Amino acid sequence: MTPAPIAVALDAPDLETAARWASLVTPHVSTVKVGLELYLRYGPDVIASVRGASGVQVFLDLKLHDIPNTVAGATKAVARLKPAFLTVHAGGGAAMIRAAVESAPQTRIAAVTVLTSLSEADLAAIGLQGPPQDAVRRLAALAVGAGAQALVCSPMEVAAVRAEVGEGITLITPGVRPTGAASQDQARVATPERALADGADLLVIGRPITGSADPGASAAAIAAALRRTSLSRP
Repeated sequence: MTPAPIAVALDAPDLETAARWASLVTPHVSTVKVGLELYLRYGPDVIASVRGASGVQVFLDLKLHDIPNTVAGATKAVARLKPAFLTVHAGGGAAMIRAAVESAPQTRIAAVTVLTSLSEADLAAIGLQGPPQDAVRRLAALAVGAGAQALVCSPMEVAAVRAEVGEGITLITPGVRPTGAASQDQARVATPERALADGADLLVIGRPITGSADPGASAAAIAAALRRTSLSRP
């Protein structure tokens, strides 16, 4: 059975827990995500630990954002770990994104548009006026023009981004919450089924899976629901 297009966010307190979660979910999902906190605590060792024997895709979510030369060097440093995806902030500009793309030809550079924790009021406070969707679309177009092969946006904007950039760009959506799950610190959320229907390719889901009593069973249940939704479409 094909694993579901889910990246499980392994926001674990320690390496052993992250590796255990990864082993439980990898029969059901295509990808595991290593974030900044876990990577800073354990370094490159964490990638081998969560990849394990399964060879599951690793999404390295470092959200690099610096001058182009620094981002190029940082990207080269982690490219040897062979992550499937590496994130940079689209707000770093075209030259920075291009530097990352050129420094890791075997890794898909995913440009983060607008963080899912930010509301319209938050964006206004930092000088981005108007609906989040407008800022997301502008940043998406800029990033793809600079060579980004993937984009990170909330499920609320994924349909607009797909219309903006067309097919061939991988759209990754955090802020995905199964029906009944708490939104927690995410401001712009949707269900997995809705996100896929709107054009997402990879769904980032963390606490609804890893915070459950049985992460493997939770991942399997969400994967099964997505398959049912896919089969029910005309």
